[in-house]
Amino acid sequence: MNDNFGVQDLDFNEFLKYLQPGDKIEIYTDGSCLGNPGPGGWAGVFIFRDKRANISGFELDTTNNRMELRAAIESVNHVPDGVFATIYTDSIYVRNGITSWIKIWKKNNWKSASGKPVKNQDLWMALDEAVQAKKIDWIWVKGHADCDNNNNADFVARSAIVSSYMKE
Repeated sequence: MNDNFGVQDLDFNEFLKYLQPGDKIEIYTDGSCLGNPGPGGWAGVFIFRDKRANISGFELDTTNNRMELRAAIESVNHVPDGVFATIYTDSIYVRNGITSWIKIWKKNNWKSASGKPVKNQDLWMALDEAVQAKKIDWIWVKGHADCDNNNNADFVARSAIVSSYMKE
């Protein structure tokens, strides 16, 4: 994991110019929701060597789990072809869902162990599709702890909520 010292923040398109097939990047994802449900934001903080860039977005009426999933989906979708990514998430729901539970859900026609439809199935299906052509490692990190990059992702996700209200 990288710290924030000596890291150059770039516009996302500028950041992408530094990447070549075979490169390995780190991505810290987070979702945030004011109320649950309520307005939410998501973020992906991309790091390659000493370069960093963010992506983020907002939804007016959502849940925290949906924002965590949206952060993962959008981040995976922004990984260039041939680039390997380690995604750090503070959501056990996302990490366990994509690395373990999803296999069972798909086998059971998107039903949970209790036989009920999987919650957020639309987003799980989108994430499943996104990871098919990518090389992604998933690592859980403790949220709101001493991981600077995870805290940065949280800040970017919360900022997406605030900035959406400033645009109105």
